[in-house]
Amino acid sequence: MSLWNLGKISEILAGNLLGDPTVTPKGISFNSKQIQNQECFVALRANRDGHDFIPDALHRGASCLIVDHVTNCEVPQIIVKNTTESIQIWGQRRFETFRPSRVFGVTGSAGKTTTKEFLSAMANAWKTPGNFNNTLGLPMSLALFPENVQSAVLEMGMSTPGEIKRLTEIAPLDFGILTGIGHAHIENFPDGIRGIARAKGELVEGIQSGGSWVFPEDDEHCQWVAVQTWAKHCQSLPVGPTSPRQILNHESKGLLGEFFVYKGPHHQFPVHIQLKGRHHVINAALAIAIALESGSSEQQVASGALALIPEAGRGRVHHLAHGGHLLDESYNASPESIIATAHSLKGLPGGELVAVLGSMRELGQSATQQHEAVGLRLRELGFNRLLCYGDFATYLSNGFGNGSTSFPSFEELKDAADGLSSIPVGCRILVKGSRYWKSELAVEWILNSNQNTMKSS
Repeated sequence: MSLWNLGKISEILAGNLLGDPTVTPKGISFNSKQIQNQECFVALRANRDGHDFIPDALHRGASCLIVDHVTNCEVPQIIVKNTTESIQIWGQRRFETFRPSRVFGVTGSAGKTTTKEFLSAMANAWKTPGNFNNTLGLPMSLALFPENVQSAVLEMGMSTPGEIKRLTEIAPLDFGILTGIGHAHIENFPDGIRGIARAKGELVEGIQSGGSWVFPEDDEHCQWVAVQTWAKHCQSLPVGPTSPRQILNHESKGLLGEFFVYKGPHHQFPVHIQLKGRHHVINAALAIAIALESGSSEQQVASGALALIPEAGRGRVHHLAHGGHLLDESYNASPESIIATAHSLKGLPGGELVAVLGSMRELGQSATQQHEAVGLRLRELGFNRLLCYGDFATYLSNGFGNGSTSFPSFEELKDAADGLSSIPVGCRILVKGSRYWKSELAVEWILNSNQNTMKSS
């Protein structure tokens, strides 16, 4: 891959270059702790001033800088008016230069990353790495976009209105997926879930005229997006029981994953995915529908669906030492995603159903009600125990009732006699929570206590 040198980058950013224009950074980062050798460090002004971390970035191997004023250092530097905008301009221009023939965008309140992974495998496409899906992460990824790519899948996230609109300005789309619209980030939307639907709908608005997008047919908020005047320039393709694109004969096979038949206007074929749970079936079907719509073959999408394996924090199942299983869904949590993954756990072999949950975030004034409702729903689904922690843990526990214990922090959950060590042998355990509460620590604790004989799928 041929990356741009500082002379080219400075020209694109309309910046003032001090130093050697032939230096070619191997990457880009705005986190000095994560900088790799010969990468460009971009000094952002956010909660902290990135310029204060330039010495650390240089110590770790940064080869050049993007800054908003001249700094006293020996490496080349490009001085710009706004360093945040510089990342966006760099990524946008790189993507314009090497734009592939098919560009997909994926958003939704849950399942974005997994659906992106499905679609990338089905369309043989480049994809945004990890969860680099915001107004910094996505353009930073595009700044390194490779040449001669035929397809790209871009995950687009948001926490406030206008963010996805900006992302589609940076990278206009040909096709899109809305995985669903739920309550994540609702505290940032005074008009509630309708505001979230409008913000997620910015992805549809950003699809070029004549493009198409898919969504789960039973999601009323996606349905609302589909009939808005600003969505009429592209074709909406629902996936569901009464639409031309359907999931037939779904059968869960526990540790073997999920089997179903995908039926479309011109296709009908069997699909096997290794991820567990109906929510993953829906995400896979959405990816199949848009991949076929864009020109992928049945064989490509079926083999891509099967090839995807669960990542840590996103549906990975661990076999525990003395029986039972742990379902690691620790990456993040919303009310909808907790209930969806709880259904998945029920399909695994083992004893009692146990949920270990960190509190959810950004639910605004409905946070108390939402946590209580999740606790109650887990009880209705047949869960035997709930261990929860964080600022809204007591409400999760109240909703669940007998068999639930709440803790203020992970440390108390870990150390208390009625905490993690009290989980009986042979249970089926779901671990999930907001990123803030780092519920992956609970996964690590449980696996470490089973490390001698534990295996993961």
